[in-house]
Amino acid sequence: MKFVCTRNLLAACAAAMFLVAPWAAQQASPRDQPMHPDHTEHEGMAMSMDEPAQMDAAQQRKLLADKKESEFNHHLAGLFVILAGVFIIAERTPSRRWSLLRFAWPCCFLLSGLFLLVFSDTELWPFGPQSWWYGLTHNLEDLQHKTFAVILLALGFIEVQRARGILRSAWLGWVFPVLACCGSVMLLFHEHHTGMHGAEHMTVMAHIQTEHQSFAATGFGIGIFKGLSELPTRRNVMFARLGSLLMIVLGVLLILYTE
Repeated sequence: MKFVCTRNLLAACAAAMFLVAPWAAQQASPRDQPMHPDHTEHEGMAMSMDEPAQMDAAQQRKLLADKKESEFNHHLAGLFVILAGVFIIAERTPSRRWSLLRFAWPCCFLLSGLFLLVFSDTELWPFGPQSWWYGLTHNLEDLQHKTFAVILLALGFIEVQRARGILRSAWLGWVFPVLACCGSVMLLFHEHHTGMHGAEHMTVMAHIQTEHQSFAATGFGIGIFKGLSELPTRRNVMFARLGSLLMIVLGVLLILYTE
């Protein structure tokens, strides 16, 4: 019965990814569209004068597309995190009809991690010309995004197996708190190149850094409360609820993310 339930939930996750994929691809597509000059018939001095303006317009379009893609990725991740927090709270209800929710919130992490792994950094194959090897070895931002994706996938997989009763070791309960705290620390050093252009790039970068600091602080609190909820005390239920509430707060912060 557990195998059938888990299989159905994984199938639902796969179906959700297929539904989201066209939307994500549409968000990513402007990055790969070539820019065509508006005055290809001009020659001589007129063409040389138009070329810098055309290059500036092309760069601005690409930066705007990068900004929209990054914000979309954060907003979708925030939606998954909010759902995970709501499912954790609902899981605590004594009614047996909600027992399957113990699989639902880890699946939110699986979906978020799978989306981040595939659709972040669309300059990489299959959306862009760069290979994964080149991107991961030459771009720290790409490497960090994929690392966050692996963390989410690992958390989701382990928690699904724990819900199924396959992984029962007590130390596995501390994987979530440890990885949550490690991911939060990584956010403090997260590379971000979207705002590194324009006259107000320092202001934009300061704004992005402040947002990532709020993500890190909230994520660290989630890890702490999740760890405390694993302790055999009378307050472990309270700690679990506090952690899930912070998870909802983190999701809201992600949805409000702007660049």
